[in-house]
Amino acid sequence: MKNEKYKVGIIGATGMVGQRFITLLADHPWYDVVVLAASPRSAGKAYKDAVGAKWCMDVEIPANIAEMTVLNATDDVEKIAGMVDFVFCAVDMKKDEIQALEERYAKAECPVVSNNSAHRHTPDVPMIIPEINPEHLDIIPAQRERLGTKRGFIAVKSNCSLQSYLPAMAVVNEKYPIDKALVTTYQAISGAGKTFETWPEMVDNLIPYIGGEEMKSEVEPNKILGKIEGGEIVPSTDLAIECQTYRVPVSNGHTAAIFFSFKDGVAKPSVEEIEDMWRNFKGVPQELELPHAPKQFLYVHTEADEPDMPQIKSAREIDGGMAISCGRLRESTQYDYKMVSMSHNTLRGAAGGAVLLAELLTAKGWMD
Repeated sequence: MKNEKYKVGIIGATGMVGQRFITLLADHPWYDVVVLAASPRSAGKAYKDAVGAKWCMDVEIPANIAEMTVLNATDDVEKIAGMVDFVFCAVDMKKDEIQALEERYAKAECPVVSNNSAHRHTPDVPMIIPEINPEHLDIIPAQRERLGTKRGFIAVKSNCSLQSYLPAMAVVNEKYPIDKALVTTYQAISGAGKTFETWPEMVDNLIPYIGGEEMKSEVEPNKILGKIEGGEIVPSTDLAIECQTYRVPVSNGHTAAIFFSFKDGVAKPSVEEIEDMWRNFKGVPQELELPHAPKQFLYVHTEADEPDMPQIKSAREIDGGMAISCGRLRESTQYDYKMVSMSHNTLRGAAGGAVLLAELLTAKGWMD
């Protein structure tokens, strides 16, 4: 790591995730935001004028950010790459356009920490939950070879809803292999970039469909649980997940109802043993004490003492919105166990998860 702060840019700075990046990085001990970039219609404006009434965070725009001139995310790639050590990317574009844009930054020798889904299935792009699969960062040299770069690369975070169920299962799966899981997610409107002011139709409503989410929820976990072989990440085939996704009238916070069974021949652990595994788990971010790492990654609410937990309002902000809350673990009549888990979708699930990924990359020397 460098002795001075790293200079960073935010690509897609006017969107909801971009706004969250701004608030999270305002007083970051390692990073200074020196570039904001967005679409051509925002380029050339002061940030406060570009974002205008779309600012939806519960704090004011930081003073040093408000007057910063927004650059053009697509036309100013080389300029931006020359101003920063790396960029965060959260843009609203077509998949192929995002893939091309992120590769342009990487090929300009500017590492990209992406909140976008476009490169999640690119075999040599690591898709990271920092506590679960930090070893996948070792694929970066293979990606650099493909891109023809010395420093540039792309690293992505997983879909926001995965944070609400995969970490709890992955910790158990390490010792007691899980065969199958049935998951239903209840996803906040901020996951669609909306508030109740901009989406009043969601008040007192539920939509039993979120385009593309079920495929992501079933497929992405297997890449995260996969292994590096021959210059790519080969997805695991051990865990079968079936998922339904619902949009619910909640501002922030995704909840998952999970049913899971262990592989044949695996000795079934007790409820108490699983809960102890969650309580005692520490990942690399906790060991390194990264700035945005929650001290307790998985919070446990026992069925005996707190059968009505975790609840969105009380649990989503634990450890700065970076912790995951698990509860209602009990035996199932059709599976081995059933449980509930929840996470903050724009903190742990989006911008916060990307910042934690950047911190991991920085601590491991990939940003130097």
